[in-house]
Amino acid sequence: MNDIKNFLRISDRLACSGQPDESQLAQIAAEGFEIVINLGLSDGKYALPDEAASVGKLGLAYYHIPVLFESPQLSELTSFIAIMKQHEDKKTLVHCAANYRATAFTGLYLLARTELDQEGLSSFIAQVWTPNPVWQQFIDEASKPYSL
Repeated sequence: MNDIKNFLRISDRLACSGQPDESQLAQIAAEGFEIVINLGLSDGKYALPDEAASVGKLGLAYYHIPVLFESPQLSELTSFIAIMKQHEDKKTLVHCAANYRATAFTGLYLLARTELDQEGLSSFIAQVWTPNPVWQQFIDEASKPYSL
């Protein structure tokens, strides 16, 4: 899995990464993942031609929440958290193009579950990237309900 861009194993049941290619999706399936959540755009330069079909052929469930990098929305995060809660007992890979959106959304999900605190959220995301002002504002706003 280390050949997948910015792959980050969080637990036995959760990982996030950049865009896997077709052969890497097969590795994901072979490793027992059951759910793939794509936060990238389907027409981006890193996107696969038909990721939903590719994932489906491997027997995995696929969810696509296209998050514009320049304009993440709280409604998208709400949808993401709902999917994560629905499948919390399943082995899940969350990805986007470079694991920027994916670490932010996954970190916020872990914050909502109280598996991370505010400092832990920042450290978690910093393993992969430093959010730009748009993303930092989004993360700050999305994490307000969980601030002490």
